Amino acid sequence: MRLLLIRHGQTPSNVLGALDTVVPGPGLTPLGLEQAAAIPEALAGEPIDALYASVQTRAQQTIAPLADALGLPVIVREGLREVGAGSMEMNNDRASVERYHQVAFGWASGDLDQRMPGGESGHEVFGRFDAVIEEMARSGANAVACVSHGQIIRAWTAARAANISVEFAARHELHNTGIVVLEGSPASDWRVLSWMGLAVGGGTVDEGRQTGPGGEPA
Repeated sequence: MRLLLIRHGQTPSNVLGALDTVVPGPGLTPLGLEQAAAIPEALAGEPIDALYASVQTRAQQTIAPLADALGLPVIVREGLREVGAGSMEMNNDRASVERYHQVAFGWASGDLDQRMPGGESGHEVFGRFDAVIEEMARSGANAVACVSHGQIIRAWTAARAANISVEFAARHELHNTGIVVLEGSPASDWRVLSWMGLAVGGGTVDEGRQTGPGGEPA
């Protein structure tokens, strides 16, 4: 299966740099709507036959133009929602943002017992996301576009893809409407083909542009 994991468009909380993870959460800014409207043209060459989105408003608004262009229904799943910020919800201070990324990338490194302060464990987060990916694979779809959220896409991909490292995912931001393209299946290895347009080779990738501690809030 070809899997296109797409981060949602810009929200007011992204502008503030805040850890906004509750459901349903905010909608898109005017710029975010423009970003969403550009997705169909950007993916015009992709043979997409299924669409998924998280329960959060920003994800559903982001995928709407693509759904209209393809004439496909959007399957909405709770398991695709963002990593909850727990007691750090709506914080935008450096310490909170760094802690949020530290815990999530710690999960990707195998420390699944660790909990986000006041929130979920890695077992819970990856378990719910894995369940939706497995549903996609069982559907028989050859190419799935899924609009989800920055932190869960980066951490899950780092944990499940055979050819990128956790360090690579931590260093490389996923901007609004940025896309990670993978091929594989839950029963075998996932491999990243491209990360926001950066082609990923056959070997394990751990180099990349430094984006600052933790990247950006999801």
